[in-house]
Amino acid sequence: MKRLVVAASLVLASVSAFAANPQVELITSKGKVVIELYPEKAPLTVANFLQYVKDKQYDGTIFHRVIRDFMIQGGGMDEKMAEKPTRPPVKNEAKIAFEKGLKNDRGTIAMARTADPDSATAQFFINSKNNDFLNYPSRDGFGYTVFGKVISGLPVVDQISVSPTAAGDVPVNTITIQSARELGKKSGK
Repeated sequence: MKRLVVAASLVLASVSAFAANPQVELITSKGKVVIELYPEKAPLTVANFLQYVKDKQYDGTIFHRVIRDFMIQGGGMDEKMAEKPTRPPVKNEAKIAFEKGLKNDRGTIAMARTADPDSATAQFFINSKNNDFLNYPSRDGFGYTVFGKVISGLPVVDQISVSPTAAGDVPVNTITIQSARELGKKSGK
C-alpha cells in the first residue's frame, strides 16, 4: 500500500510539473525579474515571446521607454537605440486574454505595438500600475495583449519605473536586459 501511495504521489508531482506555466528570468542591470507566462490565455503571444527568448533576442537590449506611474518598455533596442531585427508580427490576442481574465494590471507583461493592432513583434512592457485603459477593447477597439505576470522581482520593476528620463522617455542611465532565459530549460549556445 505504501508503494502505491508513493507511486501515485510521483505521478501527480510529474503531471503538476508538466502542467506548470513557463517562466522566464530577465537578468537586468538593476536585478532579476521572473515572469510567469500564460500560454492557455494568449498562446500565439507566449509562443512568440518564448521564441525570442530561445533565440537570445533580448540579450543586450535595453528598457528604452520608462514612464513613471505607467510602464517600462523594452526588448527591441540595443544600447545605441538601434532597433534589432524581428520576425513577422503576431496577431493581437488582447480580446481572448482579457476574456480569460488577463488585464493590464500592476506587474503584468504585455506586448507593445503600433497603432496597427496586429503589429507586435519583440517589444514588451511591464505595467507599473493598473492600466485599465489598455485592456480590450481599449480606446482603439483592440487593446494590448497581456500574456504573463511578474512573480519575483517587482521591486526591480519599481526601481526601473522611477528612473530619471530624458526626451522620448529614455532613461538617462542605460538599463540593460543582460539575458532572458526560460527557467527549467537548458540555455544552449
